[in-house]
Amino acid sequence: MSKKHELLVTAANVNEAEVLLQAGADALLVGDDRFGMRLPGSFTIEETAKVVEIATQHQARVYVSMTNLMSNDLLKELPEYVQALGKIGVHGVEFNDPSVLGAIREYAPHIQLHWNAEMTSTNYATANYWGTKGASRVVLARELNMDEITEMVPLLKVEAQVQVHGMTNIYHSKRSLVQSYMAHQGRPVEGHLGKERGLFLIEAERRDEKFPIYEDVNGTHIMSSEDICILEDLHLLMEAGVHSLKVEGILKPLAYNVAVVKAYRKAIDHYISDPDAYAFSEDWLDEVRELQDPERELSFGFFYKEQVY
Repeated sequence: MSKKHELLVTAANVNEAEVLLQAGADALLVGDDRFGMRLPGSFTIEETAKVVEIATQHQARVYVSMTNLMSNDLLKELPEYVQALGKIGVHGVEFNDPSVLGAIREYAPHIQLHWNAEMTSTNYATANYWGTKGASRVVLARELNMDEITEMVPLLKVEAQVQVHGMTNIYHSKRSLVQSYMAHQGRPVEGHLGKERGLFLIEAERRDEKFPIYEDVNGTHIMSSEDICILEDLHLLMEAGVHSLKVEGILKPLAYNVAVVKAYRKAIDHYISDPDAYAFSEDWLDEVRELQDPERELSFGFFYKEQVY
């Protein structure tokens, strides 16, 4: 099968990785919380090696997230980690800091580099600049609308990756804001404040929307109250030449992510088999809608919004 349009999904652990590959994913994004930001789960080198082994059996690829804010202390750990990634056969690394690019080029030059600067990946010139430095892919900002994406892709000299499903991050702080807030209120923090805690924020003006919030070694993360779902217009991204279509699985149960991967797998396969005859089918989303959290809407995200930078 053609891999012109890659279906990429995040995984929380080795078991999830295997199940998601069986569901139809072409590639997996994993990582270590020390170096990656907002990962569904943190993988050791040994676990990452196991994922690579499983992916090889499925003719799939494994990418590692290294998009954290790199401190001087982290830089000391980069060479050993990058060398290990090179030895176990990881296919690519997502980066935003030049220190990661430098470490890959020095210690594991065969690993592909995917530039991911979050919301600042907004134009083809900057993406192509990183291409001249060794990047083979750009992860486009989720804040771009459909016209901006489809007009930009033909001007890129590198592959494009776009998030097509799942929640997005709307705020990050290196500080432990929830713990500080509870301490200010005189409420002792019992246990951890991680992803499993199920905490959320509600704004006074928007009481019907819940914003998931959690804390980890990288600080505090506030997530969107809705889930992107562009399956209906996925063909527009494929027509434009977007190479990688990402499903973000963070804070979602495995059954939900499997249903999402299967739905996008159907759409991609139908498009590849006959682009001219392609037509979206509503029933592809039936299982996803059945498993969708009733308090979270499926939306087009920024794809059809005017964004002001």
